[in-house]
Amino acid sequence: MDTWLERIAQNVGVTPETITRLLKTVAIMLLYLMTRRVLLSVARRRIKDVKRHYHWQRTIKYAAGFALLILLTGVWFSGLENIATVLGLVTAGLAIALQDPLSNLAGWLFIMTRRPYSVGDRIEIAGHLGDVIDIRLFQTYLMECGNWVGSDQATGRVLGIPNGTIFKSTSANYTRGFEYIWEEIPVLVTFESDWRKAKRLLEGIAETVAQPMSADSQRQIRRAASKQMIFFQKLTPIVYTSVQDSGVLLTMRYLTPPRQRRGNAQLIWEAILDVYAHEPDIDFAYPTMRQFRNITEGKPGTRPEPI
Repeated sequence: MDTWLERIAQNVGVTPETITRLLKTVAIMLLYLMTRRVLLSVARRRIKDVKRHYHWQRTIKYAAGFALLILLTGVWFSGLENIATVLGLVTAGLAIALQDPLSNLAGWLFIMTRRPYSVGDRIEIAGHLGDVIDIRLFQTYLMECGNWVGSDQATGRVLGIPNGTIFKSTSANYTRGFEYIWEEIPVLVTFESDWRKAKRLLEGIAETVAQPMSADSQRQIRRAASKQMIFFQKLTPIVYTSVQDSGVLLTMRYLTPPRQRRGNAQLIWEAILDVYAHEPDIDFAYPTMRQFRNITEGKPGTRPEPI
């Protein structure tokens, strides 16, 4: 074997030790690829839950890559002094030339350990809103929501956010701990309308449509309060009254899951339109410049009494 290696080394122009290291490297790479493929195949067959399978897949890939790095380092750098010298030179070079990648790597470590968000969460970071679909060493990938699409629904674009952004920008998590957000629906009625009746009707709609979500939110708030100082005095829907230039503003405030925001708002608005359509003494108000004669154009219940 030694004679064979010496002949190859003479023909190639390298030392026999280098040939040995190359052969070991090839063997380690083959072992790495086979082991990684087998482990991923086992995980794919045995883990049916999509989220668990994703986490196991990422864990296997990272662990296999780390093991490969350790084995190759042991092959090419013999002795702790050589390893320390090489690592020192590499670290100094990376610190100067790769500041952003290192910041992103540090961000990845922070995200993996402190868990400001994880795969499946809906977050907003650096002005971008979306659902986290993947977290890699240097970037977090979001399925974008909002932008030109209304009510925080998906746009279909995938955004890559550098992990170092977590240190430079405020991040908001819509689904961590307390999986509800507050939503408000403003309803503006004219001053001539029976606003008290309009408010009672809104409260009835809130109890019918939005109230069922409050029961689950109360359970979640008690669970979240054990970890964070999250406190709300009132979780049930409520309707507030205020005055605007064009009329009386009735604002319904209720809790909704972030991903059901648009659907729940649609149910509530359809209920409002159906109920108010049968009320002759309630009119929607809106800013306008046209002339309006309430005596001839208004509903019978809103017309002023003749003098």
